[in-house]
Amino acid sequence: MCRALTVLCVAADRESLMALKRATVAAEWELAPGATNETDALGQVDASRPHILVVFGPFERLVALCAQRFPGMRIVTDRDVPGVTVVAASVEEVRGLVLGIPRPGGPVG
Repeated sequence: MCRALTVLCVAADRESLMALKRATVAAEWELAPGATNETDALGQVDASRPHILVVFGPFERLVALCAQRFPGMRIVTDRDVPGVTVVAASVEEVRGLVLGIPRPGGPVG
């Protein structure tokens, strides 16, 4: 069974979240609803198991928890914190960084 690549965006407030989702959306993947706090983000991570987590804002603990619990999850943030896969210098870079991250999995044997 194939599953579409899923991306979860997390930002500090609704306006920032909407801007981040607009910058991240692409035909190649599905966006999860998104979150503006750690509790909601962790709930969505547990429920939908996104392949990529895009986090803008002061969510160092969320990044650490996700990196520890889901070592295969790709994590894009706006700051260099432990567990991050790649750091985006701006919201405008996010889509390109998500595109540049290889899909989970590997060669089929």
